[in-house]
Amino acid sequence: MNLFKNIFCRLWAVWGIIAFSATLLVIVIPIYITFLIKEPLGTEIFRRISAAWMRVYLFLIGCPLKIKGKEHFTKGKTFVVVSNHNSLMDVPVSTPFVPGANKTIAKKSMAKVPVFGLVYTRGAVLVDRASDESRRRSYEEMKKTLALGLHMVIYPEGTRNRTNDPLKPFYDGAFKLAVETNKEVIPTLIFHTRKVLPPSKAFYLMPHPLEMHFLPPISSENITSKDLKEKVFKTMWDYYKMKNEK
Repeated sequence: MNLFKNIFCRLWAVWGIIAFSATLLVIVIPIYITFLIKEPLGTEIFRRISAAWMRVYLFLIGCPLKIKGKEHFTKGKTFVVVSNHNSLMDVPVSTPFVPGANKTIAKKSMAKVPVFGLVYTRGAVLVDRASDESRRRSYEEMKKTLALGLHMVIYPEGTRNRTNDPLKPFYDGAFKLAVETNKEVIPTLIFHTRKVLPPSKAFYLMPHPLEMHFLPPISSENITSKDLKEKVFKTMWDYYKMKNEK
């Protein structure tokens, strides 16, 4: 049974690459045009194009997405959105479906990928994690992004969670950013992307429904970034455990 499953998932990965590449070519020109549109409207149009693209792509690969908690986003307010990170599938699932224009923090090296790099760059604040100067510049860029009226989507675990725990320990950056800009944090949990695209397996894709849950915002007022980090971590950990125990 496991042999059959592995063969199927590797064949399905071929289909996933074909479907991704074909649909990417359709949206490249419209996304390129969004570079010419003033912010935050340009990024919001980019987000809507990306959401339509991802809806089609997720349908084609058998991974429909269910979203809960969009009502926690107040119109006219910007948030620091923090999400768990289990798989490479997390970014294309999360940022297009965050209500409102947003950018994420992302690896600078990925911007060099032909064609896809254009899309990747459009929706991201790029950082070279090996460079202290690049990290400082990206932090200031995230502040500017929030000031423009865009949400910042951050994965505070830093890298994919390969442990058996619901979450890895969080880094400080997202919470320092929230406190310094006086922005509320919206904890976000993505479910089942690890089943679809496991971090431990190369060239593997399994169709499975996905979910993304936005939790109520947590204030950054009158709290240290350390305490905010711990509060958000506990909120996300407890919610994850509660959902999996149902």
